[in-house]
Amino acid sequence: MIELDWLKRWSLYSPNAVALQEGDGNKAFSYSELFTRSQKAAHLLSTRYGVRKGDRVAVFSQNRAEYVVLFFGLQRLGAILAPLNFRLTAREVNQILGDCSAKLLIFESEFETIVSELDPVNRPEILDFENFWSQLDTVERAKEDFFDGQFDDPCMIIYTAGTTGFPKGAVITHKMIFWNSVNTSMRLNLTGQDVTPIFLPMFHTSGWHVLTTPLFHRGAKIILLKKFDPELILSLCEKEKVTILFGVPTTMDRLAHSPNFERADLSTVRYAIVGGEPMPIELIQTWERKGIPIRQGYGLTEFGPGVFSLSESDSHRKIGSIGFPNFYVDAKVVDDNGIGVERGNVGELVLKGPSCSPGYWNNPKATAETIKAEWFFTGDLVRQDLDGYFYVIGRKKDMYKSGGENVYPAEVEQVIYKLPGIHEVAVIGVKDSKWGEVGRAFVSLEPNHRLSEDDVLKHCQANLAKFKIPAKIFFVDDLPKSESGKVLKRKLGEMTP
Repeated sequence: MIELDWLKRWSLYSPNAVALQEGDGNKAFSYSELFTRSQKAAHLLSTRYGVRKGDRVAVFSQNRAEYVVLFFGLQRLGAILAPLNFRLTAREVNQILGDCSAKLLIFESEFETIVSELDPVNRPEILDFENFWSQLDTVERAKEDFFDGQFDDPCMIIYTAGTTGFPKGAVITHKMIFWNSVNTSMRLNLTGQDVTPIFLPMFHTSGWHVLTTPLFHRGAKIILLKKFDPELILSLCEKEKVTILFGVPTTMDRLAHSPNFERADLSTVRYAIVGGEPMPIELIQTWERKGIPIRQGYGLTEFGPGVFSLSESDSHRKIGSIGFPNFYVDAKVVDDNGIGVERGNVGELVLKGPSCSPGYWNNPKATAETIKAEWFFTGDLVRQDLDGYFYVIGRKKDMYKSGGENVYPAEVEQVIYKLPGIHEVAVIGVKDSKWGEVGRAFVSLEPNHRLSEDDVLKHCQANLAKFKIPAKIFFVDDLPKSESGKVLKRKLGEMTP
């Protein structure tokens, strides 16, 4: 039987080892303390809030230690964590709460205004993290030890932007987390002595499963930051003897341009893992001059996310490559008919392995479209070179990434269409030196209607998270279309200054 109660084991093996520490130093927990806190959380949630196996508990918060305690407490109950993007508007939060039928919403007091704007009819019971923590302190003794989560049970739902404009909830199981940890540990040689700062948000799979859960499985140390702070991260590298860094090219670039970068002692850092998009060779060289090799990788919410890794020894020779699949991952490149393509040709990346999600919450149609005969169709276009190394070429659909966040034009378009006077709208992603990509919206107006760029942007600001708002609005007489009436977004790209 595979052991899922990792905290219980490490509280026995290394009870005094630090498991979790907040970046500002306000909270720190040994494995023994984290285990005890998770027991108390399970007891509190079940006795005072009626949380049972299979119930969904949503969280609207930045990274904080209580978030981790809550997750492990819910695991003990067999309940399911639903992390919400704290950048969302009340409209968007309402959508997700309704989709997952959350029993309880735990939020950070900073977001109380948005929580107060939620639909009172469908809103679950609410609890702020400060009250959750103070109530936890009143639990003198945890319930008799139990762990109701089973290997194939869901333990998390991570919502990703949907191509239809509605977010899709990727179901994350204990099985996925276990096998992702195995793959990650084997490929990255993780140990119980590793220390890493986690600053990517916990509504993302990257915040939870690139390093956080694998390192908890190894009995290592996580330093949790509320947000990305280059100076603080460099300081922690020295003070806490950080061994692994993880980020995207944008964060690695900001670290390298920090005034403290040159004098920071990073001698304990074994390597940095970089995902999201290829890292420029000049930036790789900057970090290598600092003595830190770069490992490119690839993953996605619904699979892994530890799927591919490029050895640091290949960071120059195979620049832009994501390397090879991790140990328990099968990968192939197929055409539109699902037939494998020859090396050098572009096709869709499909994956198979035990770290694959069983599907999307409450969405059998999307599940059937994505998982076929145990193969997960990623929607990403890739190619293999003659040596077998994989390269991501682009997205099969229109999704683009802005500041590391996935943005689906269909959702943005649907919001803009709700503004009176809009005749047609199409959104595309374009290259941007700061954010990687940003949105451009092309709008045609109904006859005798007038709207300014500011009118459209204000409407977007009221209904969309900031990273989804187009950076520029272009007004056109007509959108370019094919003979069948389909908007030619490639033509729009050619029109963009």
